[in-house]
Amino acid sequence: MGLEPFVALAKQHDVSIRPYVIPLIEDNGGIYSRNRPEARRAYWLKDLTRWAALRGKTLAFENRAALSDPTPAGFMVLAAIDAGEDWLRLAGALQEAFWVRGEDIGDPVVRRAVADAAGFHGIALERKAQSDAVQAVWKANYEIAKSAGVFGLPTFRYDGELYWGQDSLPFLERHLKGEKLVA
Repeated sequence: MGLEPFVALAKQHDVSIRPYVIPLIEDNGGIYSRNRPEARRAYWLKDLTRWAALRGKTLAFENRAALSDPTPAGFMVLAAIDAGEDWLRLAGALQEAFWVRGEDIGDPVVRRAVADAAGFHGIALERKAQSDAVQAVWKANYEIAKSAGVFGLPTFRYDGELYWGQDSLPFLERHLKGEKLVA
């Protein structure tokens, strides 16, 4: 839900976006929602619902447990980057499919259909996503993010400073305006 406001913020401040498509980094303290205590998962769902309402979206939470691992969708985004395609449009389409429509973007058939509907060549991206080059970028991104202290998603990094979660966008905005709030 924070992708669109983040992109708008980057454009407003003429900052280029360098994506590091990664999973959570458990070694740095990242906790997948399935591993959180029930009280924290319940709060997380309420918080997501609040953010969705604020962003004018409705999220699909039913049957979430049936969804497979969305990691291959990240590989597809990396393939789009490698191909010089509009990875932000693809990432947005995949996120909408996953969060708004509750589609299983871990399923290659679903992922290709989402890419095709967004104007990409899903089969070609899927093929490229499996390449050694894309897998190497995935591993390198993970190591870079881990050494930078990233643990959860989304994390935004500017001028060496990390901002975790879409609720940190106002702090990132202040930093972009020259006001760094950390000593």
